[in-house]
Amino acid sequence: MTDASRAPTGGAAETLRSPVASHNEWDPLEEVVVGRLDGATTPSRHSVVSCNVPPLAAGLQRLTAGFRYPQALIGPAQRELDQFVELLESLGITVTRPDAVDHRRRFSTPHWSSRGFCNTCPRDSMLVIGEEIIETPMAWPCRYFETHSYRALLKDYFRRGARWTAAPRPQLTDALYDPDYRPPGPGEPMRYLLTEFEPVFDAADFVRAGRDLFVTRSNVTNRMGIEWVRRHLGPDYRVHEIESRCRTPMHIDTTFLVLAPGKALINPEYVDVDHLPDVLSSWDILIAPPPDPIRDPLLRLTSLCGKWLSMNILMIDEKRVIAERHHTTMLRALESWGFEPIPCDLLHYAPFGGSFHCATLDIRRRGSLESYFDR
Repeated sequence: MTDASRAPTGGAAETLRSPVASHNEWDPLEEVVVGRLDGATTPSRHSVVSCNVPPLAAGLQRLTAGFRYPQALIGPAQRELDQFVELLESLGITVTRPDAVDHRRRFSTPHWSSRGFCNTCPRDSMLVIGEEIIETPMAWPCRYFETHSYRALLKDYFRRGARWTAAPRPQLTDALYDPDYRPPGPGEPMRYLLTEFEPVFDAADFVRAGRDLFVTRSNVTNRMGIEWVRRHLGPDYRVHEIESRCRTPMHIDTTFLVLAPGKALINPEYVDVDHLPDVLSSWDILIAPPPDPIRDPLLRLTSLCGKWLSMNILMIDEKRVIAERHHTTMLRALESWGFEPIPCDLLHYAPFGGSFHCATLDIRRRGSLESYFDR
């Protein structure tokens, strides 16, 4: 029997209770996808990669592009990832994982070819809105087929009643990237690598607060991508843009996070608190403390992320939050704001693209769709 013949049809589908149901970043977490390190390969050379990672890592990436990550990086990251999964399961959370993939295999379209990257960060490639999972049109060519490693999960969720959507698959031709781009310097107007040739976006440039979403335009998310999400969701949702002062923006979850009803966390280096969307005027705006410095020279050389990865935290519910053990200043700040931080190690995940928020995708949080702002 084929997959299609087993899929529910007609009225039968309407009686299913979707296993996917997540409306915000803080309702009690019941099920989550956690990424994998298996087969991780250094991103292939491309301007959209090099412009979005720290200068030291960008130089190393150009030299090692397309090669497997060395065991010296994978080993410590794998040990921390295993401990993180054990922690989630000890909290009663169901953890699912993508398939292991050989990301070094080359693939092509009619316009270009590339090797893969890894499936460490499901938060980038899929956006969960209520009972719907949206596969995103990512701007890195090496991530073009990344969601294929999640297809077994996606098909299972679909059969059980979830909505499954894929945004228009991008061409990723040279027309999408500004050939004259260079990062803006201090005092210069903001500019982006991406043109408006076609809609592209990473899900990690969005955070959810019920009927309101917040997004940053970045070097992986263009205006067309934001507009696609806005039109796709329709009038029941509002999409608000958070202006980032980061010179090379990529992903909102080290810039702005909604932690609980009425509480938002901002990066004071990237966000002007006086220029937030008006809907946030009644919310408590929590200013992230300076991140604790990373002393490990190998991590400083290989991290694909900026120093504000200390903000990349995962809410378990409105009070409990998993945060990096190394960033003690952030742990103390969370506690002073009334949260209950759960320290965990994931510092060595940075060479693979993120930390706790990046490494996970909320599948089910216990709660309903609500509006937390005046409409």
